Amino acid sequence: MSLLHLTDESFKTEISEYEGVALVDFWAPWCGPCQMVGPVIEELATEFEGKAKVGKVNVDEQQNLAEHFQIMSIPAVFVFKNGEVVDTLIGAMAKEDYKEAIQKHL
Repeated sequence: MSLLHLTDESFKTEISEYEGVALVDFWAPWCGPCQMVGPVIEELATEFEGKAKVGKVNVDEQQNLAEHFQIMSIPAVFVFKNGEVVDTLIGAMAKEDYKEAIQKHL
């Protein structure tokens, strides 16, 4: 499985310095909508393997990252291209919305 579990330490090398497209789900275990989005994010990690990186950030465990990206509500899904945020999807959305967000930046 190509789903990345991102931490303060790994975020820089895996996402910020990555030349390409990455989708990152900011979530927490107690968040109901996050639980609904989780399996979708895992499917996307498999579908886009080799084309885009897909990762998750637990905002409870990685508070510095949550603060850095000013996460106010979760799930918050960010699309990065070459380390820059190019798209933000807040709240639970359909799988197609996430797919589209990745595809338009590939």
